[in-house]
Amino acid sequence: MSVEDFDVVVAGGGPGGSTVATLVAMQGHRVLLLEKEVFPRYQIGESLLPATVHGVCRMLGVADELANSGFPIKRGGTFRWGARPEPWTFHFGISAKMAGSTSHAYQVERAVFDDILLKNAKSKGVVVREGCSVNDVVEDGERVTGARYTDADGNAREVSARFVIDASGNKSRLYTKVGGSRNYSEFFRSLALFGYFEGGKRLPEPVSGNILSVAFDSGWFWYIPLSDTLTSVGAVVRREDADKIQGDREKALNTLIAECPMISDYLSNATRVTTGRYGELRVRKDYSYQQDSYWRPGMVLVGDAACFVDPVFSSGVHLATYSALLAARSINSVLAGDLDEKTALNEFEARYRREYGVFYEFLVSFYQMNVNEESYFWQAKKVTQNQSTDVESFVELIGGVSSGETALTAADRIAANSAEFAAAVDKMAAGDGDDMVPMFKSTVVKQAMQEAGQVQMKALLGEDAEPELPLFPGGLVTSPDGMKWLPHHPV
Repeated sequence: MSVEDFDVVVAGGGPGGSTVATLVAMQGHRVLLLEKEVFPRYQIGESLLPATVHGVCRMLGVADELANSGFPIKRGGTFRWGARPEPWTFHFGISAKMAGSTSHAYQVERAVFDDILLKNAKSKGVVVREGCSVNDVVEDGERVTGARYTDADGNAREVSARFVIDASGNKSRLYTKVGGSRNYSEFFRSLALFGYFEGGKRLPEPVSGNILSVAFDSGWFWYIPLSDTLTSVGAVVRREDADKIQGDREKALNTLIAECPMISDYLSNATRVTTGRYGELRVRKDYSYQQDSYWRPGMVLVGDAACFVDPVFSSGVHLATYSALLAARSINSVLAGDLDEKTALNEFEARYRREYGVFYEFLVSFYQMNVNEESYFWQAKKVTQNQSTDVESFVELIGGVSSGETALTAADRIAANSAEFAAAVDKMAAGDGDDMVPMFKSTVVKQAMQEAGQVQMKALLGEDAEPELPLFPGGLVTSPDGMKWLPHHPV
């Protein structure tokens, strides 16, 4: 068996894999991407964030193609959540970092969006092979030196590389080769039952393209407009209520819809899609987790291979593409001889753990808002009031303390931030809906937006962007083109 040689091999052709492969290939390196399926293919996770659209996708060179693809424009989010019975809306444009032309994202059919990114990878020089499953890594002592895979014809193949990147999502087992354990959150273990409908209602303009998230006693619904008529609808329930989605899925979904008056109203004249890629009712585990380690010598985990957080904030594609950008910067710096591997990849891991941690804390604050004391689902989510829980374990999970990136040192800080966020939302919802400044000034929102805004500004302004400071003491900063890391030299 002949062994091909590349600088980087990427397992997985979703947004994370396509992004890291493209950004490394754009620096002149030889990249092979192996995807087990043949695109276009179905995938869940249809709601994007502005940082992906105006930051990462602009760096990839596909921002204009996305803008011309007819995807519904998402200007923020609309929620029937918390103490108030009426829905409330936030707009991305309230943030100075996402103002003007960058104050929106898109709702996308992932089969289309992912195909755009994969084709772009090919156009940027990535060798893409579909129908190829990566089965194992090749090791030389402590270092990963390549990968073994089965090609589209069923032949066993081997490839050597300086780096192997696992971007194959939460179902792959390749991540185990990094070592350590996958640590699951004890608090956010949910199941999602979802399908697609034609003819559902829309929110009023100008927010008709927003994701609608609606809490109810058994959990919450997402309602995502994918076109003028097609809607992605899913119910997320706690693990203990798994029996509600067992058996006849059609009956189960209809029962959950009937339990949620707002979603029932929005679907009152809709019909479920029963053919094609959207015809199946699907179930997915939405368990939040993260790995002990995100890399080892010669191997890096990006996207869901490293960690996953509850999807209520539509953070899945953002975390996948953001982690891919971080990994690409590190690998580009090492391949160029600018930094040693440990320094570069420690920066990658610290930043990715921080981003996961702030979204996790944002999530805690969000769930704390619901005041329906009759619902066991929501009581179980009020994690800072769970006295039987090991607080240190909780803090380490959401803060990634081992890397020192998020200063989560006490449960009372989390509770205080949750209360601050809830009060800000309540103040906003009680007004005319235009004064969202309190919510965007709340600690958890500012933390969640910090790096996302930086990525957008770097992509838009390049060398004209404001000088960057390290995210951590003694850490690295981004190169002017956003493609590598640089040591920070204070003036």
